[in-house]
Amino acid sequence: MELKEKLVSSFLVFEDTIDIDSPVHDIRSEAIKTFETNGFPSKKEEAWKYTSLNSILKHDYSVFPKQENALEYRDIKKYFLHDIDTYKIVFIDGKYSSHLSQTTHDGIDVCLMSSALNKPKYRLIIENYFNKVATKDSLASLNTAFSSEGAYIHIPKNKLVEKPIQIIHFSTGNEAALMLQPRNLIVVDENSHVQIIERHQSLTDNPVLTNSVTEIFANKRAIVDYYKVQNDNKNASLIDSTFVNQKDQSHCLVHTFSFGGKLTRNNLNFYQNGERLDSTMKGITIIGEKQHVDHNTLVHHIEPNCESHQDYKGIFADSSTGVFNGKVVVEKLAQKTNAFQSNNNILLSDKASINTKPQLEIFADDVKCSHGCTIGQLDESALFYMKQRGIPEKEAKALLMFAFSNNVLNSVKIPELKQRITKLIAMKLGVNIGFDL
Repeated sequence: MELKEKLVSSFLVFEDTIDIDSPVHDIRSEAIKTFETNGFPSKKEEAWKYTSLNSILKHDYSVFPKQENALEYRDIKKYFLHDIDTYKIVFIDGKYSSHLSQTTHDGIDVCLMSSALNKPKYRLIIENYFNKVATKDSLASLNTAFSSEGAYIHIPKNKLVEKPIQIIHFSTGNEAALMLQPRNLIVVDENSHVQIIERHQSLTDNPVLTNSVTEIFANKRAIVDYYKVQNDNKNASLIDSTFVNQKDQSHCLVHTFSFGGKLTRNNLNFYQNGERLDSTMKGITIIGEKQHVDHNTLVHHIEPNCESHQDYKGIFADSSTGVFNGKVVVEKLAQKTNAFQSNNNILLSDKASINTKPQLEIFADDVKCSHGCTIGQLDESALFYMKQRGIPEKEAKALLMFAFSNNVLNSVKIPELKQRITKLIAMKLGVNIGFDL
């Protein structure tokens, strides 16, 4: 049985386990119809022209893990940002782990989607926000159909969340092949500020496919600082779709660090439904061997007097492949828009490749918009200069690549996370600066 047919038939089983009176029952039913009609995307679609899912769809994935494989904190500590105190929402093979998590209801809601979807106290939030900004494409619809667990975060008005929130999904290898579909809903009300770190981590060599959807709502003057750390095992693949809806004077920043995994596809969509707001999307990709990373971004400027900033850096070695497909749409009413988009890439091998397509669609006449991309190799003259001054070639190359990605690193606002990302970059570049991760 092909994966599509297995998922459609599995939905009938899933439906028997959920409350048909749930406010999202009809949404789920419509979503599975969308997926059944459209199926998995193929390279015939323009947005997937350079990314094929064939190699990861051939496995016989378990859709419903049979049992939880318990983990001890000491065994997975290195995957947490443990240098500072944080809230933690931890899932093991798609199921919530209470003994590894640290949540709170102390003035803010940091808890589970399963609670939000099933408890009457959350019904109004679910009705107002769930699946309201996520697009109806086939993969997002597939996630919506099976949505049952993930992180639910609601920050009420005038709250500064003092600790970052970590969302971590572990897969243990308890199944021969596993498909996970986490669903996150994050609502940040007026004048509130939150920092969130998300990570998907496989602990096995068994194939893992994660189809994740996150909806973020930043209301008036809210600040959302979101970090995605992608450094997974070589048989783990991730399709990550994030949808951001912003209101007046809000600031939302999403940093994506893609260092590992077999295939990674990041769909990042910003919708600016207000004035004087700012959207920032930055990323660093460093991959090798036959890894593949695809960034597909959209910023939709709808109202006037807004800004957006995109800055993506890519370093590709061996036979790795990259894709950057970035679109900025400026509607007719969105006068005084300031939109910047940049994608710069370094190829370290003749076999590495990158397909990049920055796009602007502008219907307003009083805007400042720019976009551009570069593809090249390391500066040989700079490398020669450094070697002449006694710096070994390997370290000289690493320094040049650190400098290349530095402006993205400098915008990370959690010092401990910035240090962790710096160490991960050093590992990817093969230089030792004395660390264990």
